[in-house]
Amino acid sequence: MSKLLKVGIIQQANTTDIPQNRNRLIGKIKKLAQKGAELVILQELHDSLYFCQVESTDNFDLAVQLNGKECNEYAATAKECGIVLVTSMFEKRAAGLYHNTAVVYEKDGSIAGKYRKMHIPDDPAYYEKFYFTPGDMGFEPINTSVGRLGVLVCWDQWYPEAARLMALKGADLLIYPTAIGWESSDTSEEKARQQSAWQTVQRGHAVANGIPVITVNRVGHEPDPSGQTNGIRFWGFSFVAGPQGEILYQAPSDEEIETIIEIDMERSEQVRRWWPFLRDRRIENYSNITKRFID
Repeated sequence: MSKLLKVGIIQQANTTDIPQNRNRLIGKIKKLAQKGAELVILQELHDSLYFCQVESTDNFDLAVQLNGKECNEYAATAKECGIVLVTSMFEKRAAGLYHNTAVVYEKDGSIAGKYRKMHIPDDPAYYEKFYFTPGDMGFEPINTSVGRLGVLVCWDQWYPEAARLMALKGADLLIYPTAIGWESSDTSEEKARQQSAWQTVQRGHAVANGIPVITVNRVGHEPDPSGQTNGIRFWGFSFVAGPQGEILYQAPSDEEIETIIEIDMERSEQVRRWWPFLRDRRIENYSNITKRFID
């Protein structure tokens, strides 16, 4: 017998109109709930354009407080639909203190938990260190009515340590709201390598930990407000992988989607019996992993 969890994912192209972006998302959430979704996951920083292409103090005006109107709309939507909802917000925690924060709402609209992004990039067109203070909550799964959710965010995808710690603390799923795309000057071959590496490393997290991975990316072209680059074309490809890294679903690279994927929540137990990687870890020999570099 299997226990199937119906997971809804929304891959959306955003505009400068934040209320419209939010209203479109809420409409899609309700549509997925009507089709039976029990858990719905949104992309990273889903209310606005990806503002981190430039460093501008004006962009801090986009930040919201977790008890404010914007977040309350998502709480109300989760309650109305009777779903668990994973959101991704630009959090204003205090004056001068901001985070990239995933907020998870329970079916009754209450906050089940939150995760503040731990790994913060600072690459051309991804100037996130200017905006976000690294998370201070550690890697703690969030208890919900549909399972223990190991929620991480985007750049965290590249770090096996984050995935492993979530798994060791009992996460049933790894979830990555994401905003990643191509720079226009890259060759088609380089673009293919980047996208393949991105998916491969996350499928590796599924395999190494024996649990499913759900990654929800944004899609579409967003211009660089400074005009210094040609902007970012977010590559979509939202996907769900099972506990052996098998692809259960993959979205297209150039289309908005909202869909439901069924995940067998009991399969991880069987996979871990076949491949007992957690059993065979040599933890007594891993102390150097906490060092920056081993000379």
